Amino acid sequence: MVGTAKRSSAETRIGVDRFGSSGSAVYLLHGSDGLSNAGRYQFAAQTIANAGYSVLLPRYFEATGDSRARYGDIRSKYAIWLRTLEVILAEPPRGTEADRVAVVGFSLGGALALSLASRSSRIRAVVDFFGFEPESLGAGRRLPPTLILHGDADRVVPVANATAIERLIRSQGGTVESRIYPGEGHGLSLATLPDAIGRTQDFLRQHL
Repeated sequence: MVGTAKRSSAETRIGVDRFGSSGSAVYLLHGSDGLSNAGRYQFAAQTIANAGYSVLLPRYFEATGDSRARYGDIRSKYAIWLRTLEVILAEPPRGTEADRVAVVGFSLGGALALSLASRSSRIRAVVDFFGFEPESLGAGRRLPPTLILHGDADRVVPVANATAIERLIRSQGGTVESRIYPGEGHGLSLATLPDAIGRTQDFLRQHL
């Protein structure tokens, strides 16, 4: 990890951890567990950075004072987190190209990644790790190339979400790839995660 910076979001200063000092910017969005399981997100961020990207891990829960998000809070706070991330993405870090951005999101972060991509033409690629389908996703701009990674035994975010997102993107005439892992639940196991990260690297090389 290169270091942690602070970005302004309205009146809140949000921490952003950076992995890699150059290359196109890839924003990695954590799930509802926040950074209580930081090791998994840091592993993903560093592995992607090793492929030649500058990976930014925003601590977007700081906008609402949370360390974790309860399921009941997601609906009421989603718009705040989304706006916070939009402000952060509007301030590209040094050494990156402002119009070549990708977003990789896990669970809640996957939904936020899709929402961001539906609102910004700067985002060239999205990787959705077992995220849910955001409300009004189809009302925004056509999504950029999207990779969906999901387990078919996920009881938190059922795999039907992956199917619905893929169907929507295809109906828009967009590009979408998906890998559904048999027997995998929410979060993917340590046996499966390296494959998913490898697919992420390949997808970013192709589209970013």
